[in-house]
Amino acid sequence: MAKIQFSRGVDETVVPDVRLTRSRSGDTGTATFIFQNPNALDANSTEEITGMYMIDEEGEIVTREVKGKFINGKAEIIEAIYLMKSAEEWDRFMRFMERYAEEHGLGLSKS
Repeated sequence: MAKIQFSRGVDETVVPDVRLTRSRSGDTGTATFIFQNPNALDANSTEEITGMYMIDEEGEIVTREVKGKFINGKAEIIEAIYLMKSAEEWDRFMRFMERYAEEHGLGLSKS
């Protein structure tokens, strides 16, 4: 049941590219999501983007750091950044990502 939404109640079906960084101490981290041509930017979409909501059986993780990127005057990319300020937030995010990855066929590769 792990899903991502940009407007409450509207699931995003495009699977993002996700990049993770973590501090050496492990106390903080950043997740950057890049969605190429997401449904939220579809010309037929009437919903307003209010943030990025990561929802699973444990609840909801929210970030308001959401930006649209335009190519030749057309919105094509959504970039969302989620900042984790504690080891607990990191662990909670990783549990969400494990569920999301399993449901959507994502894999992990280290740089």
